[in-house]
Amino acid sequence: MRGKAEQMNTGTKVVWAGEEEYLLQGATQVPVVHSVGFGYHDLDEWLDVALGKREGHIYGRNTNPTVHVFEEKVRLLEGAEAATSFATGMAAISGTLFTLLKPGDRVVSVKDSYGGTNKVFTEFLPRFEIEVTLCDTGDYEQIERETRKGCKVLYLESPTNPTLKIVDLERLSAVGHEVGATVVVDNTFATPINQNPLTLGADLVIHSATKFLGGHADALGGIVCGSKSLVEQIYHYREINGATLSPMDAYLLLRGMKTLQLRVERQSENALKIAKFLLTHPLVDKVFYPGLKTHVHHDVAKKQMRNFGGMMSFSLKGGFEAVKLMLPRLHLAHLAANLGAVETTAGPPRTTSHVECTPSEREAMGIPENLIRYSVGIEEVEDLIADLKQAFAYVEQQLTLGSFK
Repeated sequence: MRGKAEQMNTGTKVVWAGEEEYLLQGATQVPVVHSVGFGYHDLDEWLDVALGKREGHIYGRNTNPTVHVFEEKVRLLEGAEAATSFATGMAAISGTLFTLLKPGDRVVSVKDSYGGTNKVFTEFLPRFEIEVTLCDTGDYEQIERETRKGCKVLYLESPTNPTLKIVDLERLSAVGHEVGATVVVDNTFATPINQNPLTLGADLVIHSATKFLGGHADALGGIVCGSKSLVEQIYHYREINGATLSPMDAYLLLRGMKTLQLRVERQSENALKIAKFLLTHPLVDKVFYPGLKTHVHHDVAKKQMRNFGGMMSFSLKGGFEAVKLMLPRLHLAHLAANLGAVETTAGPPRTTSHVECTPSEREAMGIPENLIRYSVGIEEVEDLIADLKQAFAYVEQQLTLGSFK
């Protein structure tokens, strides 16, 4: 890469960052290195690489050239000292938590985090005698109060999945540091294009790279960025426990990231227009999108985000029956458990973000059964709105107006 990556603008970083020294024989794209082992004729050199005294690779479960480039690109986008990748986003989340926590420790987080994350908090961590306190996401005073009681980790997600709640990262990071907690932020929905938690005080930032980073719904991956000392601990957990990102997935994620800024800017623009349209429709009960002035934490989102992202959700009058009628009528949306792709994707939390949870658990997290999670793609926004209109019209034909009241 020509010049220092740290000095380049974001749109240039997504294209060039971390790549040049790994290009081979004049290639303009990073190669996929499938080799599991990496050979050395000099045993002293091999030992230095094995001990981390010099750069290199010894075994695919530990490190890989293609994977390293992906880690370096995200590291630079998040402004971190170091980064390490995982096979999936949930592997990154669980690996980080199990690295940082031990029996007797306490973690504070929010109630309506991603369903898989919530299961780690409610099902798995308690098995290891780790105390978990989940607070109302929008109640900053409660989060501050519980944090000041003492905790090893303060885990935040903003915007949240799927209700798009906003957490004041700067305010709560400061409180976490008062008690010596490590502040971890899931930045999947915002992406490094719209938000950089490390600049707001967080110690670690996590992405499900499967989503917006890759952007094409064809590769799984996760990544954690932060200080070298923390990331080295997380890397050690991952290399031993084995949730390694594959070279082919790393290549696909790298290819997708070339257009990350373009995609996210288009998705953010589309989402705001669609959210404003949804506010006006009589079938829609509530719209959850931080870019709307009606959003309860719009001012916080405006302070810490550069734009508001391509994710939204909305609830329908008529309950889950209306959801079942509407979703299959959408022509320009995959009904699938994914998000962040170039194509629009939609679905209810009971089959997407919180499929692992019971209805009562979703209710406790503030997730209504009539909610639709809508991941806005890069299509022409007029076509997406027209698609929503025709689906709404079908629902209105099938259900009496009285059932929406």
